[in-house]
This record gives sequence, C-alpha cells and structure tokens, in this order.
Amino acid sequence: MNNLFQVLETKNIALPADAVEILTGCRSFQVFNNTTELATAAVGGSDSQSFEVAYSLPDRGSVTEAVVHRVSNGVSANYTEAYMRRRDPDTMLIGDQLPSDKERFSDKMGYDFDLLRKETIAWLQSQDLALFFYFAGRDGIGSGGVAIVPANAGFFALGLAMLQQIIPLEELPEGFAIESAIYVAPTFRHTHFQGKQIVVHKRSAELHEIFSYNLYPGPSAKKGLYGALLTKGEREGWITAHCSTVQVVSPYDNITTFMHEGASGGGKSEMLQNIVREENGQVLIGTNSLTGERRLINFPLFCSFNPVTDDMALCHPSLQKNNGKLTVTDAENGWFIRVDGITDYGDEPFLEKLTIKPKEPLLFLNIESIPGGTALIWDHTEDSPGKRCPNPRVIVPREIVPNVVGQPVTVDIRSFGVRTPPCTKENPTYGIMGLFHILPPALAWLWRLAAPRGHANPSIVDGGGMGSEGVGSYWPFATGEMITHANLLLDQIIHTPRVRYTLTPNQYIGAWKVGFKPQLLMREYLTRRGNAKLRHDQYQAARCPLLGFELNYLTIEGAKIPSRFLQVHKQTEVENAGYDAGAEILYDFFRTELQKYLVPGLHPTGRRIIETCLRGGSVEEYLEIIPMDYQYTYVNGDDEE
Repeated sequence: MNNLFQVLETKNIALPADAVEILTGCRSFQVFNNTTELATAAVGGSDSQSFEVAYSLPDRGSVTEAVVHRVSNGVSANYTEAYMRRRDPDTMLIGDQLPSDKERFSDKMGYDFDLLRKETIAWLQSQDLALFFYFAGRDGIGSGGVAIVPANAGFFALGLAMLQQIIPLEELPEGFAIESAIYVAPTFRHTHFQGKQIVVHKRSAELHEIFSYNLYPGPSAKKGLYGALLTKGEREGWITAHCSTVQVVSPYDNITTFMHEGASGGGKSEMLQNIVREENGQVLIGTNSLTGERRLINFPLFCSFNPVTDDMALCHPSLQKNNGKLTVTDAENGWFIRVDGITDYGDEPFLEKLTIKPKEPLLFLNIESIPGGTALIWDHTEDSPGKRCPNPRVIVPREIVPNVVGQPVTVDIRSFGVRTPPCTKENPTYGIMGLFHILPPALAWLWRLAAPRGHANPSIVDGGGMGSEGVGSYWPFATGEMITHANLLLDQIIHTPRVRYTLTPNQYIGAWKVGFKPQLLMREYLTRRGNAKLRHDQYQAARCPLLGFELNYLTIEGAKIPSRFLQVHKQTEVENAGYDAGAEILYDFFRTELQKYLVPGLHPTGRRIIETCLRGGSVEEYLEIIPMDYQYTYVNGDDEE
C-alpha cells in the first residue's frame, strides 16, 4: 500500500480524493500492471479453473453475478441473469450540477448523489480491491485514469484493461494526469436500483468520475469511458465518433477508407468482416421472407481490407490535414466484438482463426464454456432453453488483429447503418431502404441526429420499435447537452466537403432478409469504383426524400443486382402503397426526433436543414443548403499533402 503512494509521490501524480479515501480505508488492495495478472485474478488464482463472482446481500444471502472459467484461449465469463447479458440503454444518471440534458440522479432518486457516493466509498472500503491505471484513447489523445474494482471481479477489470490501455505503475509517466476514475460497486444494483445497470457520472472541471453499479462492461467500462472522452471533446470542440473504420483494397489496387456509423446493432463490427460464400461458391444477397426464394450472385474476387477502428474513433483537431476530408484514429486498445451472426463453424473464418488460438488471452462473454476447454464464438449462451443470447461478445486486443492499421487514416466515405424490419404492403414499416443510398451532406447530418436504433437490436435491452440513440448515434454515452454535439457534428460535415455519405440497411430490404450483406456489397462496389463518377443515369432522387438518392442499376464484377434490392417499391410484396406508408412512418419518426434540436444555440444552417425536413423538402433542397463540391466522386488516395 505504502509503495503505491510513494511511487505516485515520486512521479508527481495525484490520485482523486475519493480514490485516496477508498484506498487508505479499505481492507486491502492490489495494484495490477498487465492483463496477464488480471486474467489470473479473474479465475481466482493460478491454480483455479473456475470461479464464481458472488456477493453477500442484506436479507438475500449470497448472490452470484457471474461464473468465470479459465479456457485455453483466455477467460470466459457468463452472467447468471439474462438481463445482464445486454446493455440497458437507460443506465446513465448525472451526479453533478454541470450543464446536461441527461436525467440527474437527484431527480430520479429523490436525494443527492453525494449520499450514495459516501455509501459507495464505505462499501468499497469493506472489500478487498483491485486497482490499475489506464489511458482511454490513443497516441496521447484521451483521458488518463484509475480503476478501483472489487478484487473478485477480476474478469470485469480484465475487460476494461483490454479495451483501454493498462499502464504498469512503474511506467506511469512523470506528472501523469488522472482525468477520469471508475469505481465499481456491483451490489448496489440490487440494494439501490431494483437490479438495473445504473452508471452515475460525476464531472468537475478537472475530473470525470464514473460510479459503475453493475458488472456488464458495456455501460460500466467501455461506454462509461466513452462518456469521459465525449465530455472532454465537448469542452475542447472535437468528437469521438461511434463508428468502425476500414481501409478496403480492390482487386485492382484501389484503396477506399470507409467510416461506418450507426446506433448499436447498426453493423459497425460487421463492416470489418468478410463476405461468406455459400457452399457452391455463390454469394447470397437475400431470402424472400414470404416465399423462401433465394437470390444469389456469382462473385469471382472480393476486396481485401485492413481494419482501423471497431466502435470508437477520435476525430481530434491535431489529426486533421485540412484537405477537405476527415482524419481519424482508434479510440480503443481492444475491440468488443459482437458475434451473434456467427452460429456455426465456418461462418466467419477470420474471427474463428483469431479467437481459437490467439496470441494473447481473450475475454469471452455470453459464450458457453467448460473449465480448461476452448471457448468457441459460435457456442452462444442460452437465455432460456433453445433461445440463444443475442449479444455474445469477445474482447480482442487490437494489436493481434491481422492487418490492423495503427496510424490515423483519412476517410473517403462515411456510411450509416440502420436495422430495418421486413416491409410489405400488408404490414408496412420503415424497411424501405435499398441496398444503399447516396446522401447529401445535410441529410447525412439529419440521420446522425435521429440515429434510429432499429429492428430487433441484439446489443441492448430493448422493447422493440424504432427508438433513437440521438446525436451521432453516441448520445446514450454523452453527459452534456444535445445541441452542443449537434453543432459539432454539423461543423465537422461542413468542413469536410470531400467526404461522401451513404445510407445502408441491414436485416431486411422490403420483404427480403439480407442480414448485413448490403453494407458489405456497398463496400465491394464503391471500392472498385475508385475515382470514377457514377453515371448520371445510375441514380435519381429517391421516392422518399429522406433516403437521398437511390440507384437505378448496380453491377459488381459482372453480376447485376436486381432492381428490387435497389428500389423497394418495385417489389411486388411492397409496391408504391407499402413504400409510401413506410415513408410516412419514417417521416413521423424524424419529425418527432428533430423537434428536440430546435432550441436556442442551434447552428443557423442546422435550423434550416431541420425546417426543410419538417416541411417535407426535396433532395435538391438539401443540396442547396450544403453543396456536394465533389459530387458523386469517390476520391481516394493517401491525401498526404
């Protein structure tokens, strides 16, 4: 204990006052310096193969939160409660009085958070604790911090240390600034919050404290620190985007960089995956949900790709080249990859090879395992007999991902993914998007404001429907004011006129079940185009203006994509009536969601865009507001100038 404080004093590093109070009054604590040490702690020690993460609760006795196994490829943790296997979207409460549009702790609970903060400190003082230092972000952009976790929750600490860079105590740089802190008290979920995944953010000018009252890393570690990055960016005028990023190389050596955004379940991780062929070598576009008809195409060669980011990208001013495009770098040290789409061996050879015999131990969540066995990413835990958990995950250090790009990249195309339900004229829905659409920049901004969570979301606890995740699709993790982020996003779009914007559905195109094929086929097509412009007869304004421009035809490597996948109203199951009814559903959603941005402080251009939408403006009107200076040109290259 004394050694920790001596080292910090020598290095001129100050711990937060709450951390000092916890550590000086606790039963014991151990400083962890690497993920290997945490992996051992997660399973109860070097001689243990299995460990139960359990706590004693008043009037309930011992409650087991998770069962952890040592497996040949790392650590596997399974929650005992199905609710804990997905992120609850309503976890955040604000425990301070700084500007915020989020619900405050005092308003929800009826008392000041300081009372619970003191209770939390007292509970942590009664525990054996684990402590480590981290840096949230990369390459000096981000937030240094400290995590204090119950010692028996080693798997949670392991996940956090993998997602963000753990820093050994002796390697902390002189004057290391601790700008964030995470305190974990999982029993409070039961004793104070009716079993819910509550996370309280307490901000000051110098420090962002995160009080995590559950052991699911989504809201408590990964998105908690995402909130700290967003708070820092809000103050300094930059964004951490909610996206995956990938450099794609065509068979003809064209290089195009995609940045794929969207709400949870919007296809970010999937943008980094390969297209899987059928047994006969063809590619399945989709299956008709009514007739069972399957549409396949021949595809001789796929593009290769180099992953850059999986879920979070720093758009820091220091990275920008002032070349009309956006430059980003990864905000994470590890990737929290959802594998619900992998249900059998061979579904995703890239990830299977990476996770079965990894170079470093991995953390598996919601994956069936046995002590000493091998965790397989297609063996998903069942929430109930015969019902797979929709959110199986694996945390992978980015440095072991093959061909991963370690430096900042310049974005050519920003795509936005939306989970869409089946749409027919008998049961119309917003599932009216074609394979992909080209968006004017103004419409691209609107989609990021509305950010529909969409159909059958696997990542979160959701009642269904088309709920919104709000600005940039990262609003659930932000602590400040919506209008600030809306303006930051708009400024970013206005100042990067060479970036192109697309919209792509996943799950359904009209009546056709397509999974994530639309965004993967878009990736193949636009990469092959390189610098070539789209022919003027290839696109037209979509029947629903919110969808920008739709394609009239599309051919990839000689394979023609049927028009029913490009223009949904051409499907006999949908027709104009079903499409128009779905368009009205979409408009109703946008009208509702955009109203909250019409407040004082909104950028004048933003107000004009929203008002254009509310009166049903045309695609051409959006282009008049923010022109596409490089219209329909997919410029690529390194842009090093």
